[in-house]
Amino acid sequence: MTFAKKALLLGTLVSIGAGATASAAPTINGAGATFPAPIYQRWFADLASSGNIKVNYQAVGSGAGIRQFIAGTVDFAATDEPIKAAEAAKVKRGVVQFPAVGGTIAVAYNKPGCDLKLTQAQVADIFLGKIKDWSALKCGTGKITVAHRSDGSGTTYAFTSSLSAFSSAWKSKVGAGKSVQWPVGVGGKGNDGVAAVLNNTPGSIGYVNQSFVTGALRAAALQNKAGNFVKPGFRTGSEALNKIVLDGDLAGEDFNPPGAQSYPITSLTWILAYRTGNGQKSAELRQVFQYMLGNKAQGLADNFGYVPLRGDILNKAKAAIVKVGR
Repeated sequence: MTFAKKALLLGTLVSIGAGATASAAPTINGAGATFPAPIYQRWFADLASSGNIKVNYQAVGSGAGIRQFIAGTVDFAATDEPIKAAEAAKVKRGVVQFPAVGGTIAVAYNKPGCDLKLTQAQVADIFLGKIKDWSALKCGTGKITVAHRSDGSGTTYAFTSSLSAFSSAWKSKVGAGKSVQWPVGVGGKGNDGVAAVLNNTPGSIGYVNQSFVTGALRAAALQNKAGNFVKPGFRTGSEALNKIVLDGDLAGEDFNPPGAQSYPITSLTWILAYRTGNGQKSAELRQVFQYMLGNKAQGLADNFGYVPLRGDILNKAKAAIVKVGR
């Protein structure tokens, strides 16, 4: 899939299944993470083509999605960071949280002719602004332009959490969060915004979901906890994902997973739904979520640059869907 097509898919409001009749099921409205948006759009399009359920999904970022979920202005939200207890406490209708798919966060760069391999310390030092020229990375010469998210982002949360695991300097000076005070760089809104900055800026480097590494961009091989250099992908993401253990709220993260071939920045992305107050939409919501976790939908994950759910994680996610009530 070309970057242009992805950009088209990631418009602020995408309406799927617009051809349904007036007697069709009610429209399901969701908002949140840009990280999984390409595969969500495909899933919702496929679902609409097989029936009459329409899903409108706004790829506005995890932070904005959670705010809309708390405000009750959507039917579901998507986030790359599990909802915090203090946030969930504000949702009187109750929260059902489950992972929908996995993905790897690539350190993407626009430097033709460079086959970049980065230690964990180097990744942190680039985003701290300590490494400023490509010569320090043995990739020719020229100033490094760092690109990062400008909006509240679960992708940023996962990325900065890994940097905190990689580097004590990063942990003490910047830390982890959906939004942080970046020491250096220029911002882009959404994964698509950062990818656009990178594609339009030779000599740049930033972080995006693997599926956004298109056009002039390449993904760096990163040193993992075992000391090996691996690139993001299905195999390396699957090995890392299998190390994640979910808690009672189906949240779970490992920001520097073990494993000889584990890619070190691998994350789940979650759906947030309401336990009650869904009314006539409850059955349609469960149908949408069941489709997302089904074999056909998960089978498309690798084609779109994501990691499908398997085993215990998938079983627990499916079990959570029945808690979405009227």
